[in-house]
Amino acid sequence: MVSAPRCPGRSVAAAGGRQVKLGAYVTFQGGTWQVAAVAGASVTLVGEDGQTASVLASFLFADPEFTVVGSPATGVQPWGLLESVPERERERALAWQRHIREIETGLPDGPGSVGTPRPEYDPQRTSMAEREQAKADELARLGWPKASRATVRRMRARYHGQGLWGLIRRRKPSSATGQADERVVAAVLEALRRQRGRSKGTLKGLRELTGRILADAHGPGTVRVPPPSTFNRLARVLADPLEHPGRPARTATAPVRPFTPTVALRPGELVQVDTTRLDVMAVGEDGKPVRPELTIALEVATRSVVAAVLREEGTKAVDAALLLAEMAVPHVVRPGWPEQLRLAHAAVPYDRLLALDARLEQAAARPVVVPETIVIDRGAIFVSAAFLAACETLGVSVQPAPPRSPTAKGSVERTFGSINTLFAQHVAGYTGPHVLARGQAVQDETRFTVAQLQELLDEWITACWQHRPHDGLRHPLLPKKALAPNEMWGALLGASGYVPLPLGGGDYLELLPVRFHPVTGRGIRINHRTYDHTLLNEHRGRPCPAGPGGKWEVHLNPHDVRQIYLRLPDGHLHEIPWIHRDHVHAPMSETTWRHLRTTLNQRADREKHEAALAEAADQVLRRARPTTAAQPAPSRTTPGTHTAKAAPQPAGDQSAVSRYGGEAEDSLGALEARAQAEAQDMGADEPGAPPLPGSDALTLYDADQEAELW
Repeated sequence: MVSAPRCPGRSVAAAGGRQVKLGAYVTFQGGTWQVAAVAGASVTLVGEDGQTASVLASFLFADPEFTVVGSPATGVQPWGLLESVPERERERALAWQRHIREIETGLPDGPGSVGTPRPEYDPQRTSMAEREQAKADELARLGWPKASRATVRRMRARYHGQGLWGLIRRRKPSSATGQADERVVAAVLEALRRQRGRSKGTLKGLRELTGRILADAHGPGTVRVPPPSTFNRLARVLADPLEHPGRPARTATAPVRPFTPTVALRPGELVQVDTTRLDVMAVGEDGKPVRPELTIALEVATRSVVAAVLREEGTKAVDAALLLAEMAVPHVVRPGWPEQLRLAHAAVPYDRLLALDARLEQAAARPVVVPETIVIDRGAIFVSAAFLAACETLGVSVQPAPPRSPTAKGSVERTFGSINTLFAQHVAGYTGPHVLARGQAVQDETRFTVAQLQELLDEWITACWQHRPHDGLRHPLLPKKALAPNEMWGALLGASGYVPLPLGGGDYLELLPVRFHPVTGRGIRINHRTYDHTLLNEHRGRPCPAGPGGKWEVHLNPHDVRQIYLRLPDGHLHEIPWIHRDHVHAPMSETTWRHLRTTLNQRADREKHEAALAEAADQVLRRARPTTAAQPAPSRTTPGTHTAKAAPQPAGDQSAVSRYGGEAEDSLGALEARAQAEAQDMGADEPGAPPLPGSDALTLYDADQEAELW
């Protein structure tokens, strides 16, 4: 649109409010021209080569390449964007507009408005500098921040350059990560990448992993991990919602009862016991992945895990009975544990305790309590005769929880959640808290046996849980400070004291399940296993004078059937070994034995059958133990010679019968004959032929040599 010039013959207004004055340079039809004359609607231009041209102003402004050299190209103001601006900022911009109009024209509404200018803003009596200073003083009196003449001049320049939109305060566009350190962002992305495909853990576990990545990349303490709240926001921004979905909604199956916190004032006053599945896959005794069961005893007064037992399947009553003995005697420091995990370094009166119980010299930094009352659910293992008899022997009162009332054991239930988030999610084979959080290759990550997982759990409880501040532990003299379980135990010892319980190895044996068997001329026969020793010589074929039906009292540990314990007439329990115990170098449970019996068919007489079972049990347990694979020795082959390679056998994919055969000729002679036949097929009998690779595996098993390697 062409507007009439305010001074005909001198200038003409272009689109967007730009003034084309005499002498100005413009760009028109690909060249640079100077405005020589403006007469009405006609503009005379002079080119760089001296050529002149007279064009209509509307035609000049409509040219796509028309610009005024040295003048900013302002377009139509984005009035629609003002609606997206906060109301407070919009009102501020409109207020600045009225102030700037009053400075330039004397009236707040600009030229054409009705009214009389105030004396300090009258253009006829004051200069522009005086009006700017007067406006700065006025704004300062009104309480506007940073109201100075320089601010007023800057706002005038922004208004002339961008209009009302220039008076809007626009903050710099912030990125999704804000002002987070780029090194921290890179570490969070790396932690998320490592978690891809694995079971989903907690944000706290992700923060610990990020801290380890930063320490490995930049050195310990060089880059600090953001606080938990800042880190959680950063992780949610960087995480892919498709790979890290939220937790599913939980539905309530029972009305929520009022929660009453459990209070205990002295160590051992109240102990809560419960069992659950651990969120970790472990290698079972048969080489297959399993989820072990975790049974813990939580001392309520100090929130200490005084006992923890992992079992592959089906926690039995004997495990609950042994749990009592474990919490009542000191925990011995395992070989390889650091010196800081000893009780001597804990926040307890160690010297006074050592004077009462000498066993504490080799004890780990975990409380030892004699429980007064144990709170149990109505599980079969806790209401069994074995567990109740063990509690009666130790003088422990048993208190069953009300049915369908998980809040009655709220402390131990919450401890299970803490173990899963603080310990389990950092262990290989973590399954996640629910199905949607489970990784794609959990079974492939499994690398620890149940026994190894038990060692890790015991060390973690001693090193981490017992020294970690607990929000539920507050001392009356320090109400604002959360204490660790060991600190709370040390504080309560002064009020309740320490009562040692002289429970020895014989007491453990008394807590084992009892059964009765006759002593025959070949020993004691239990589930196709024969137990024999020279101690039985004078009792073979004789009835027990005190046993029911003339049978002898036998104590058997279902988690280690390599020996039994027989009560002889002297009143003591004596160890009677399995006749094939030297062939099984790791504890074997009754479950594994039943699995082997159903796998192997009885092919010969009883002695050979037991020998085959013992050898198969040893091989299964060897596969279950993860060991570091040895580097294969370089094979020496000659041209034209074939090398036999053994097919890989993944753990858990083949049963014992597939490895040792199901026919009667699976003996040492059959193996040697088979090896010779394979060697002939491979050309190993030819003169100068190299030895068959892997032939050392067919030699006799030397138990003494194996023991020396151990």
